[in-house]
Amino acid sequence: MTQTYEDFSKYGKEFADTGLKSFASLSKGAQAIATEAGEYTKKSFEAGSAAAEKLLSAKSLEKAIEIQSDFAKQSYEAFVTEATKLGDLYADLAKEAYKPFESMVATAK
Repeated sequence: MTQTYEDFSKYGKEFADTGLKSFASLSKGAQAIATEAGEYTKKSFEAGSAAAEKLLSAKSLEKAIEIQSDFAKQSYEAFVTEATKLGDLYADLAKEAYKPFESMVATAK
């Protein structure tokens, strides 16, 4: 009976330690994602402000359309790049959060 209690206690401690390691990975990953999203928002706002300035100083309708088209193209490319970065960060987050549990899953099999 005491052996069962000791085993249960050992597994409980191991699970708690693993959970804490996983939580630390989640915190670190979430912070990286938030930082990246903040930087993208700042860059996007700055690019939009610069495009608005150019648009207001346009001398003709053709020039205004050219400025708007260039801005739309650059914004789309920046969005796709950022979405890819964030996707990679989320994938890394999931991998790192699962890593501490790999040994427990392998042991359970």
